[in-house]
Amino acid sequence: MSELDARKQTILHAVIVEYVTHAEPIGSEALVQKYGLGVKSATVRNELADLSDMGYLEQPHTSAGRIPSDLGYRFYVNRLQPSEPGQADRQTLNKAAADGDALQNLLKDTVRALSRITHLLGVATTVRDPGLSVKSAILSSVGPGQALFVLLLSNGQVENRMVECPPGMTLEDVGRVNEVLQEAANGKSLRSLARAKPPVEPGPAERLLTNVWSALKAISRDLTRGKLITEGEEFMFAQPEFRRDAHTLADLLNELIEGDVLYEAVSAGPETVTIGREHRHEQLHQLSVVRRAFFVGDHEAGIIALVGPKRMAYESGIPLVNFTANALSDSLTRFYG
Repeated sequence: MSELDARKQTILHAVIVEYVTHAEPIGSEALVQKYGLGVKSATVRNELADLSDMGYLEQPHTSAGRIPSDLGYRFYVNRLQPSEPGQADRQTLNKAAADGDALQNLLKDTVRALSRITHLLGVATTVRDPGLSVKSAILSSVGPGQALFVLLLSNGQVENRMVECPPGMTLEDVGRVNEVLQEAANGKSLRSLARAKPPVEPGPAERLLTNVWSALKAISRDLTRGKLITEGEEFMFAQPEFRRDAHTLADLLNELIEGDVLYEAVSAGPETVTIGREHRHEQLHQLSVVRRAFFVGDHEAGIIALVGPKRMAYESGIPLVNFTANALSDSLTRFYG
């Protein structure tokens, strides 16, 4: 990420603030008139061009002003200073997080409150069997091109998966993968493994380890996946970016919520904010996700999140999600801890 001097940072910040507020590209003359930048419009125009060349801004059309790119939003988010939500919002969220008498009702009320405050899609995920961990992970060759991956879990459950072996695999490669698995997986929680990057193992065993790690992550996701709770879909249809094509948005939301994409995106970590093309799934490239885990005591119980356009108000959304996660953790620990 290229370093920006103070003037470029000021101009980038102004473009983002304007686009978040109005959802319209902004040009140099409007910036000069509104922000008193102390330079002429031509200078700002050159700075906008430089920021575009550096990847921080985009120009939807040749004659249009600029809008932030994913990189521009990332630069902005990384430099946000933490703040506290307003008193009224804190009271609303605390009340929602304390009133429920069962986990699902509690989360539904809390997600609804968060969604109504922000006018974004509120999401919560729960974790099933959060304390489940790996006792041992063993790979055994069973013939040309195939190996058996066996996972013994802390509750005594055994999971088996067949794994494809790359051509030329040797028993030494299998032994090396088992050594890596013992260090990387044994004793680890399934929840952490579901989000972990594969260990690096250069040499012939690399592809075999990649295949085994994919099987391990799939097992981890299957056994720890809980429920997905959403509130506020109607707010997405009110966003200027999506208002022109409500039918496509309806199909997209249905695909995200009914499938695995939204659950995986919200549960992904450890980043707290994922913007546009930072998401693995193409369906999310027009969206941003702000997320934070909540806990029962020391055990992660789920994720609370906001989903909206990349133009979302991060400076208020991030503190609200953080506050809500803390309020949920306090309530759940009091109820169930």
